[in-house]
Amino acid sequence: MSAMHTFVRVVETGSFSAVAREQSSTQSAVSKQVAALERHLGAKLLTRTTRMLSLTDDGERYFEDARRLVAEVMEAENQLRRGEQQLTGWLRVAASAGFGTRVLRPHVHSFLTAHPSVKVDFRLNDGFIDLVEQGIDVAVRIGNLADSTLVARRIGTTRLAVLASRSFIASMTAQRPAPQIPADLQAHPCIVYTELRTRNLWDFSTPDGSTASVRVEGPLQTNSEEILRTAVVDGLGIAYAPTWLFQDLIASGDVQILLAGWQPRPLPINLVSPPERRRAAKVRAFADHLSAALADCPACR
Repeated sequence: MSAMHTFVRVVETGSFSAVAREQSSTQSAVSKQVAALERHLGAKLLTRTTRMLSLTDDGERYFEDARRLVAEVMEAENQLRRGEQQLTGWLRVAASAGFGTRVLRPHVHSFLTAHPSVKVDFRLNDGFIDLVEQGIDVAVRIGNLADSTLVARRIGTTRLAVLASRSFIASMTAQRPAPQIPADLQAHPCIVYTELRTRNLWDFSTPDGSTASVRVEGPLQTNSEEILRTAVVDGLGIAYAPTWLFQDLIASGDVQILLAGWQPRPLPINLVSPPERRRAAKVRAFADHLSAALADCPACR
């Protein structure tokens, strides 16, 4: 099982040296474990060159079953160690920097309080990360999911709005009327958040079923929610953004919502996990905890 686990992580990371670091071992020792597994099976699993690793046909067939078995054995051992009720060990959680800081952080803290034997490795990153390669147990993803082998659970909804700072609106309306319909946005500088699939094509609908899409332009685009927030506060332009990112500023009136009556399409909030981790008790407990917490978040339902 040890050699099988090593083989699985070598394939997931694409690197003997990365697994050696994980195991506080050497690249040579990791290579020997995989070679011993190949001898035991009587089959070559990996083709190794100086630049890359690739699975053989036998390796392809063996890998998925090996990954599932390793995950099931690890979970069985964890259940035995913790008993029926106790959750223990590391839970690796990933989220975007803005959502992780402004929404998720207090709920991670309350989860740790409720489960003192669990430790959370909380990783915040704007942009795509490979959950398998990074060893992530569960990640928060906002937006419609691409087809993948990841297992998803919807836990909430992100409300979007067209927003600008109070000072920007004051200077804007001194020169021209405030936008009343989506097409009016083309006459104003807009800030584009590139992690949205539609980027600078902003979609809207009305309660009576009307729809509109408008392509906008402006001085700044960014993949960072925090940079987007700062740019709005600094008066660089109008944003199409999650309301949770500006909740405090909307409440104070420093940021205001434009285009009343035209609503951006909301986006789902999903928890996603690699299939071999979906049944882990820690993952299930965290998903239940976060789902209940977001039910009380006005910007996430």
